[in-house]
Amino acid sequence: MSEELIVSALTSKTEKYEALLPQLSALLSDESDLIANAAIMTAALKEVFNWHWVGFYFVKKEGLLLGPFQGPVACTRISFDKGVCGHAYRHKHTVLVDDVDKFPGHIACSSLSKSEIVVPLIVEDVVKVLLDVDSITIADFNDTDRYYLEKIVCLLLHCFSS
Repeated sequence: MSEELIVSALTSKTEKYEALLPQLSALLSDESDLIANAAIMTAALKEVFNWHWVGFYFVKKEGLLLGPFQGPVACTRISFDKGVCGHAYRHKHTVLVDDVDKFPGHIACSSLSKSEIVVPLIVEDVVKVLLDVDSITIADFNDTDRYYLEKIVCLLLHCFSS
């Protein structure tokens, strides 16, 4: 398969996700390396949606460690008890924040970020990675994003099967 995404810029958010999902699945299916697949995923999401920041945090013994990302320089390490990522990690569910300035304990890696969604990938009841997406627009994310980003993150499950 060609490493080119075919997603019309004139479609709705749902249509973009519907076009992107099978293409991402095909791109990731033959590669088992988590870092490579996370890198492709962040590039694809940034290209299609042009969000401010798209990236992964990997769960390590001492906290969350920055992985592949697209966008401005980001926080390298996040404590398990800090920010939206820490909240998603501790509660093991997707967190959607309409206005990051109103989220208690938000970590401002970029002052331009206004809304955020964090999607954990859970394997056998353990959070392995977190997809973190920031937008410069307040309330940019909704249940459509939650639904499709959870599906997209699950494309990484095969990286943990060995």
